[in-house]
Amino acid sequence: MIHTTFPATPAAAPPRGVLASLSLAMLLSSLGTSIANVGLPTLAQAFGASFQQVQWVVLAYLLTITTAVVSVGRLGDLLGRRRLLLAGIAVFTAASVLCALAPTLWLLIAARAVQGLGAAVMMALTMALVADAVPPARTGSAMGLLGTMSAVGTALGPTLGGGLLAAWGWPALFFVNLPLGAAALWLARCHLPADREREGAQRPRFDIAGTALLAATLAAYALAMTLGRGQWGTLNAALLAGAALGLALFIGAQRRAEQHGAAPLVPLALFFKGPALGAGFAMGALVTTVVMATLVVGPFYLSGALGLAAPQVGLAMSCGPLVSALAGVPAGRLVDRMGTQRTTLAGLIAMATGSAALALLPAGFGVAGYVLPLAVVTAGYALFQAANNTAVMAATALQPQQRGVVSGLLNLSRNLGLVTGASAMGAVFAWGAGGQGVVAAQPGAVAAGMQATFGVAAVLVVGALGIALAWGGRRHRAASRSA
Repeated sequence: MIHTTFPATPAAAPPRGVLASLSLAMLLSSLGTSIANVGLPTLAQAFGASFQQVQWVVLAYLLTITTAVVSVGRLGDLLGRRRLLLAGIAVFTAASVLCALAPTLWLLIAARAVQGLGAAVMMALTMALVADAVPPARTGSAMGLLGTMSAVGTALGPTLGGGLLAAWGWPALFFVNLPLGAAALWLARCHLPADREREGAQRPRFDIAGTALLAATLAAYALAMTLGRGQWGTLNAALLAGAALGLALFIGAQRRAEQHGAAPLVPLALFFKGPALGAGFAMGALVTTVVMATLVVGPFYLSGALGLAAPQVGLAMSCGPLVSALAGVPAGRLVDRMGTQRTTLAGLIAMATGSAALALLPAGFGVAGYVLPLAVVTAGYALFQAANNTAVMAATALQPQQRGVVSGLLNLSRNLGLVTGASAMGAVFAWGAGGQGVVAAQPGAVAAGMQATFGVAAVLVVGALGIALAWGGRRHRAASRSA
């Protein structure tokens, strides 16, 4: 007899235990990114490697997440989200130990890729499991909590990593995941609802060809955006062209799979039956590009134009993750009270206002002119993220068997925004600074680059706002016709 897995009923697990296990899984995946960054100089010295070589310790993790997050979300739909999340936490924890014990840099990079696979599972399935296990009236609050834990992991990484490096050396950056991963595994086993087995239905086959095409496409795009550190060349253009070709081949393969009655990796019908999905993915990619701009451009502006020392730069930059962490849960509660449409618009308006202020205020108001608009941008992002994630996952209410792949697509849109923001917004900054080397640029040139970057950022957020308004109008007209 062939079995198909479906999520158990929400009553199968106490909500607090569910949220605790999913929150710790989300924290681990975000901590895995930020904690390694602070150790790159130490790793370069320990392995006698260049910066270009040790940066693959970070890139291997991010590239694996980007290429695998949709596929593992789909696997969760087919095999059972609870059991795959448990496997993902175990892989992440075991790979962390391998990272700490790696005798060479290239073995460390390979272990980081495996760690990224575990992180992709955790990222893809946490939001899907929230939709499975948390009542709809509390989904916004739960999404806000996950956003908070992601921000906490990002903010905690540099501080925790610095302390671990000073006390025990670079292996401690990865050994710290052993107790945290064990705790996450225990909580998930105890509290997540079991995958329910239904007999009599044939399980769709996993789309191996679509998975390979999508992974190659995403890898080509991510490499095009990251190689050369913002300096475009022939290789970047070739990779970008390869990504465009791969996307066309992937869409064709998914259409053929649907026409022949097979189960595609990404059902294209999702984007036509539920306009909320396409709108949510597009808006997520745009606003995450803007958030990444604050991380890429901020340090250069604070040090180059305002003349702050490294500790002061770090303190000013910590404002963003701190506000995001504090705003996540209140933002989720606002979503539950006000609905997703109004809170999405409010978050985007705040981001557009903060981005415009970042382009105009710092030159006249110094550090305060940077920190206060940054707080507005990150608070708006926390509100948008909670609302958008809730709206997109709610759009799968009639197709709960597709929540894993939809959650994976949400995370993919975020990661694509991050890699695009790091490259494209960095290029805008360099262009605005007059094309000179940013490190050696004069304060006035750095300030001009800052204005250009966040002028473009404000335009991107306004574009996302236009998508939100069009989506809301379409939904309103549909509701009027059905009435």
